Amino acid sequence: MKNYDLIVVGAGIVGLAHAYTAASRGQSVLVIERDGACLGASIRNFGFVTITGQRAGAHWQRAMRSRDVWAEIAPKAGIDVIHSGLWLTARRPAAAAVIDALMPTEMGEGCELLTPAQAAARHPALRTEGLQSVLYSPHELRVESRTAIPQLALWLQQALGVDFRFSESVTEVATPRVTTSRGIYHAERVVVCNNADPGGLFAGEWADHKVQLCQLQMLRVKPQAGFKLEGSVMGDLSMVRYEGYSALPEAAALRAELERDEAESLAHGIHLIAVQSADGSLVVGDSHHYGPAPQPFASEAVNQLMLRHMHEALHIDNAQVVERWTGIYPSSAEAPCFVKAPDEATRVVAVTSGSGASTAFGLAEEVWKAW
Repeated sequence: MKNYDLIVVGAGIVGLAHAYTAASRGQSVLVIERDGACLGASIRNFGFVTITGQRAGAHWQRAMRSRDVWAEIAPKAGIDVIHSGLWLTARRPAAAAVIDALMPTEMGEGCELLTPAQAAARHPALRTEGLQSVLYSPHELRVESRTAIPQLALWLQQALGVDFRFSESVTEVATPRVTTSRGIYHAERVVVCNNADPGGLFAGEWADHKVQLCQLQMLRVKPQAGFKLEGSVMGDLSMVRYEGYSALPEAAALRAELERDEAESLAHGIHLIAVQSADGSLVVGDSHHYGPAPQPFASEAVNQLMLRHMHEALHIDNAQVVERWTGIYPSSAEAPCFVKAPDEATRVVAVTSGSGASTAFGLAEEVWKAW
């Protein structure tokens, strides 16, 4: 049986990023995935590579690097970048103060602070009545996760020679030996990217970090014909969820105001993200509910709250919800990601902030360089 330089456990975006990082450096790579295809968090999200608003410092730098890798490999892999940029709208003066505080920081570099009139001229789909200001960031990009992830895997296989084994569960990692439900494989190194599975491989690694599961609700919405987003859209509630904003001192006043005005949305962890797909439909969300085993049932009341925020932000008439789904990812208040080293030849990697698509390539490079 073939011996590999690297075995990756898990074919989500974190696993694929590690496979790409190794294969692009001439390493032989095998990816093992328990499902018949990637069906987890990596395809249930926005495909929104979010830069501005990530935790300042190392995680923001990972996002910047990941964005560059996405931009480089997407055309090679046949993955469409559907739109670029972020439009962050400030409806409350307290939200505008957060944007004002962000602009002079490293994260504000390259961004523009627009008046409502300027934003309306450049992005007519935005409802700018009553806005205080709009931050435009050019850094973000958006891919269609449900097609981009399998296409990335196919390209890794065809262009870089990565081998894949789907529908095969890994039962033991004792590097250099990896045992699965179908056989035994060998590699010099192993990276386990199993989304910090609380009942899976190396589950004990997460016990001290208060890792729990986060379930989110999302919608696909069909707007009126001709509706066009000029980039991803977020609003006031996003500024108390994304640490790049919420860690600023000015965010405290915004949170207090939102606790008064939007208590129900905050209770469900709702903030607006709206992105557009190639067929014109929008992906809209999302909510956040935490626990050791969140129930797999979507609340229509939560969906209606998200739709209200969408209508308040965008000029949409007669929107039709055509899909509803839930996603799930590991979450920790301690750090946005973790890299564990059970031994010299094994790494266990998890993104615990819902930012895998945004940061995985940068994180994988860090892991490889430090190994």
